[in-house]
Order: sequence, then C-alpha cells, then structure tokens
Amino acid sequence: MSDFAGIGAAWPLAASVAAVITVQGVWAGRRRSALNEALHELRRPLQALSLATGSGTVASCSAESSIQLAAAALERLDGEINGRSPQAVRGAILARPLVESAVERWKARANLIGDSLTLRWRAGGAIVNGERTELSQALDNLIVNAIEHGGPSIVIEAQLRDGRLRVSVMDSGRAMRPESREGTPADVIARLSGRRRRGHGLAIVRRIVAAHDGRLVLHCSESGSVAVLELPLAAGGIGLTA
Repeated sequence: MSDFAGIGAAWPLAASVAAVITVQGVWAGRRRSALNEALHELRRPLQALSLATGSGTVASCSAESSIQLAAAALERLDGEINGRSPQAVRGAILARPLVESAVERWKARANLIGDSLTLRWRAGGAIVNGERTELSQALDNLIVNAIEHGGPSIVIEAQLRDGRLRVSVMDSGRAMRPESREGTPADVIARLSGRRRRGHGLAIVRRIVAAHDGRLVLHCSESGSVAVLELPLAAGGIGLTA
C-alpha cells in the first residue's frame, strides 16, 4: 500500500512540472514569434532602402520614410530583447500621403522585376486616427506580398465606404508573371533577406489592423489576389483636398 501511496503522492508533483514545462514552452514560442516579427519589421524598410539606392532612383522622401520605419522597428526589437515597451503615439493622419509614401518606397522593388505599381486615389482628403509607423508597416507588408507572390500589375486603390477608408492592394496573378523575373537582383535580395520565412507579414498586418479597430479581408485566386484594408475615419475625417 505504501508503494501505491507514494505513486499517488507523486502525481500532483508530476502534473505541476508538466504544467510549468508547458507554460515555458508557450512563453518561449510567443517570444520567438514576437522577435521574428520585430526582425521582419526591421528587414522590410532596410530592403526598400537598399533596393531603391541600388536602382539610382531613390527619392529623398522615400529614403527618409524608410529610415524612419527602420528606426521604429529597431526600437521595437530593442524593446522585445530588453523588456521595454516603446510608447505608440497616435493622432489624426491624412491618409493620402501615408499611402503614397508606401507606394513610393516599393516602386524600385517592383521595377527591378518588371512589375508596375499604380495608385488610384478616390478617397478625397480622408483622415484616420492611428500610429503612423504601424499603419505604414501594414501597407508595406501588403504591397510587398503582392510584389513577391502575385503581380506583375499591382494596383493600390483607395476609396471611402460607410464611414471607413478602404485600401485595396490588387495584383494580376502569378500566371501573368514572366519567367525572366526569377533570378533578378531583386528576387535574389528578397530570398537573402528572408522571403522564405512566410507568415510574419500578414500576422503583423492583422495585429496592427485589430489595434486600429479596422478589418483585413483577403481574396486569392489564380487570376490574382486582393487584400482589402479598412480603417474607420476620424471624427469629421474627410478633408477638402482631393
């Protein structure tokens, strides 16, 4: 009986140890995911800056925005490693310059592989509330996804619908991509900079959209993909500029 009693007493201890191991595993997985997302956010603007500089067509505004995004991503990575949480500063943002800047950052990347980026703005002077860096990161990830996994004709369209800003990123489908794009400098750089590590970009977009009370909808088919990002307008958030 004493042997059975000893075994019975050991069960709660074993269960506690198993629970601790499980919690540690979950925590480690979440931390690894957070660090990978932070690395992804840093990789994106550095890639945009290097490609644009290499093409010889980089605009000063595009370079400045990429540097600002890289600095913000580096701050987040530092926070993840050292346990500090950077304070997000939110406010009213004029949407058109935000989207235009994202398109400009990735034109060089698209041009290097024969893709085209076109912006169709039909949202007037829409204003949203949010954190500029985070929204820029969300837009960057959607545009780069279209360049890397879709193409070659990519259209970013913005319009107003039911009190929300709706930004659609549409590509013409992989079937339309020329074989010659494989092995281009941009394609090689994309691979070296982590293109094969998929999943972080959309995870980042979903996290940012949720934090801004927005919505992300994806439609994928052989003829092309559409990613629709919706954000609520700020109170009185339709300016006079077209």
